[in-house]
Amino acid sequence: MNQSSFPVFLACLPGLEPVVVHEAQALGLPAPVAVPGGVETTGTWPDIWRANLWLRSASRVLVRLGAFRALHLAQLDKRARKFPWADVLRPDLPVRIDVTCTRSRIYHQKAAAQRIATAITETLGAPVTADAELRLMIRIDDDMVTISLDTSGDGLHKRGHKLATGKAPLRETMAAAFLHQMGFDGTQPVIDPMCGSGTFVVEAADRAAGLPPGRTRTFAFENLSSFDAPAWARLRAHSAKSPPLQFFGFDRDQGAIQNARDNAARAGLTACTAFACQPISALTRPDSPPGLIMVNPPYGARIGNPAKLFGLYATLGQVLREHFKGWRLGLVTSDRKLAHATGLTLQPGPPIPHGGLKVQLFQSGPL
Repeated sequence: MNQSSFPVFLACLPGLEPVVVHEAQALGLPAPVAVPGGVETTGTWPDIWRANLWLRSASRVLVRLGAFRALHLAQLDKRARKFPWADVLRPDLPVRIDVTCTRSRIYHQKAAAQRIATAITETLGAPVTADAELRLMIRIDDDMVTISLDTSGDGLHKRGHKLATGKAPLRETMAAAFLHQMGFDGTQPVIDPMCGSGTFVVEAADRAAGLPPGRTRTFAFENLSSFDAPAWARLRAHSAKSPPLQFFGFDRDQGAIQNARDNAARAGLTACTAFACQPISALTRPDSPPGLIMVNPPYGARIGNPAKLFGLYATLGQVLREHFKGWRLGLVTSDRKLAHATGLTLQPGPPIPHGGLKVQLFQSGPL
């Protein structure tokens, strides 16, 4: 079973598909192709486990288990009962079923879900519940029933070691993608002058240390009948690097700084990260080669009054011009006018959905 290859979909936020393609190629996944909302590839079960463990910018890993045609509910019931559920699902663990119907003669989603649930329960014995960790996704499109499984469980942005968050936290997957877009390869110093709970700093240090981002969490695939615990233990084994102390976070909120330190400690990154409570105006250049300044400032729509933020962005731009020659800025905001308030020449990236908004990464060249 572990050597069978399946179609795999690496879901991600729209706009991050090129980053996930690059990460999939680096993992050795075959012929990854970007499509809207994700990347298509193939893989064996160990490949799927590895993708969950190592992908930094994908949201979740979905595997296509099979497909068949059904023109009506009776046919759906008959073919669902013949589907090899036992190859993947366990009879002792519940499963959740999500069904969507488009352009098909079977158009009643609840009725279709009920037929599939009954087929699983009566042929395999597994209960079907609305809150199960294992999630089957059934898409009935043009009378073709495609059965996929979410192998991740919780979204991959939930690394497992970031327990404390701020008011408007940036998802770890987004931070990793923005670092990638800035050309971060693990060797450059990284500073976040408004670090909140430390997402940019921890993600950068994590990459520099060569640690798998999913090392401290569990995944839905661990509950499958196809799961091989000894093989998974071997796959998770890794040797970490010891990067220098060159990942710095600052914030004027002492509570945020403590949260960032705690998150870095849980990730095992205390030795290469440092956090301090100070305003942007106190930011000074560290004794290191030029690197990246990554910042996700407030942008008014979620935190603060936009009219009062122009001074904050202007101060940021002034401090960087005065003290950070040769460094490059990556600034995340939903407001182009605020980005321009820095007075720096910035190039916007593609819009990325975030908390009901569209944010962009604005990049500078060397300052």
